[in-house]
Amino acid sequence: MSVPGSIRNPLRSGNPALNERVLTAPPEPVGIGEGRMTVQGTVNKTALLLVLALVTASATWVLESADPAGARGLALGAALVGLVVAIVTIVKPRWAPVTAPVYALVEGIVLGAVSMLFEASYPGVATQAVALTFGVLGVMLLAYKTGLVRVTQRFRTGVIAATGAIFLVYMVSLLLGLFGVRVPFLNDASPLGILVSLVIVAVAALNLVLDFDFVEKGARAGAPAYMEWYAAFGLLVTLVWLYLELLRLLSKLRER
Repeated sequence: MSVPGSIRNPLRSGNPALNERVLTAPPEPVGIGEGRMTVQGTVNKTALLLVLALVTASATWVLESADPAGARGLALGAALVGLVVAIVTIVKPRWAPVTAPVYALVEGIVLGAVSMLFEASYPGVATQAVALTFGVLGVMLLAYKTGLVRVTQRFRTGVIAATGAIFLVYMVSLLLGLFGVRVPFLNDASPLGILVSLVIVAVAALNLVLDFDFVEKGARAGAPAYMEWYAAFGLLVTLVWLYLELLRLLSKLRER
């Protein structure tokens, strides 16, 4: 049974581009009386955002399981709200201590609704996607910390360019969808469609490396403490994107 393209990735018009801007936003100087950004502080705030997202995702799953028909509309509405909150966070990084938790709560609703819809068609796929998401996170963190993957200017430029290209493809797909035209290689379970999903997952995973580098550089530069929330927000954006793309990939593999 196939999942409609409209729910495969409700954030496909936003997350990749937003992540690029999060990574390229320079930290502001620390003001008088302000604390400084630390790696541990960012880790703690990222964990808190994940917990908040898990809470609303679990609640949405339970509540919408009684009325699956409304899950699609809920996912779309929450995704639009999340996009607005994300843009506000990017434009006003100092508001991140407030907007980042709000974003996590809203994205939890999206993840809960979308996961439930995928699970209905492919039992067990949500658990597999969660496990793979954290598995990829651990592998990329290990690769970064051991120096296996180094963030050079060429690497950064390549990942950002690939992310931007994916964003443009998503936008074109979205516009064509308004006229009833589907982009087969994005949604179909053909060998090409699976290959495209693998490439997108790889690019999302490489964005995690840029996120790690952003956190370390911000801490070394003595960025203001609110940048911990900003960096945690950026990590959450990447993880949400990665999870949704893994759901798409796994669903395509199930269809095969």
